[in-house]
Amino acid sequence: MSSPALSSAAARRVICLAGPTAAGKSASTLALAERWPLEIVNVDSATIYSGMDIGTAKPSPDEQARVPQHLLDILDPVQSYSAAEFVADALRLIDEIRSRGRIPLLAGGTMMYYKALRDGLDDLPQADPALRAELEARAALQGWPALHAELALLDPVTAARLAPNDSQRIQRALEICRLSGQPMSALLLRGQRQRDDSGNQYVTISLEPSDRAALHARIEQRFDAMLAKGLLDEVRGLHARADLHPGLPSVRCVGYRQMWAHLDGEIDLDTAREQGIAATRQLAKRQITWLRAQPERAIVDCLAADAVAQTIDAVAVMLGE
Repeated sequence: MSSPALSSAAARRVICLAGPTAAGKSASTLALAERWPLEIVNVDSATIYSGMDIGTAKPSPDEQARVPQHLLDILDPVQSYSAAEFVADALRLIDEIRSRGRIPLLAGGTMMYYKALRDGLDDLPQADPALRAELEARAALQGWPALHAELALLDPVTAARLAPNDSQRIQRALEICRLSGQPMSALLLRGQRQRDDSGNQYVTISLEPSDRAALHARIEQRFDAMLAKGLLDEVRGLHARADLHPGLPSVRCVGYRQMWAHLDGEIDLDTAREQGIAATRQLAKRQITWLRAQPERAIVDCLAADAVAQTIDAVAVMLGE
């Protein structure tokens, strides 16, 4: 049952609070939860992992106590999580939250998840753990550039857009070739997609910076705060595990892969810090580019002094108040 305060049209709306890293999404979600009976569905490919709290800027226990939050700490860092799994989890949670008479709010910065939920998933083969393990074992012996060369023979279109060391995407493309007997590029060209037929209407509030340099400064301050809070020790604990390695999605998360490289002796700590900040800025750039390509969104300047108030006003409009 939907919240009685909402009209039937507004009850089908799912509010998506999106923005680049360091845009202030957490502060806005907490303020919104003080105004409406919300539950948060986190749209984040890093906070899903347990034991990865500092570098993911995961909501604190106090923040989690103030508003129900979902898709936090659902996996061990050795595991992987696909966009298809996110869509299935998100749709289930949206229905469960509504059944409690509360309002679902999707919040986070993993744009691939938003795209999969709103636009549908490409009708591609599901992941095959045994095949992935085989490819990872080969890559450990031959290197990912060798597997990239193999992909170039099987699917030259996909290989042309991938870097030779883009392990995650090379692995997925080879997996699809092996499972389907066809190049991934050919399957994507057909445009077959699995779509959300639930009737949900996804509306986006986009937290975007009016000054890119100011966001860059905020990112640097945030990264330094993570280091001061113990990011290196957090990664050291992960690094000590025999079952974790740099090829895993969890270890490839921004900040973690740079600290991991430092612990491997590849770079010093100052270089790891610089590379971590640079990688975070690049991530923010990609997030902003994706958001600005969205035709319908309510834009809030995340650097404005009243950004939270603007976000509350935008949600009120979306809920028909």
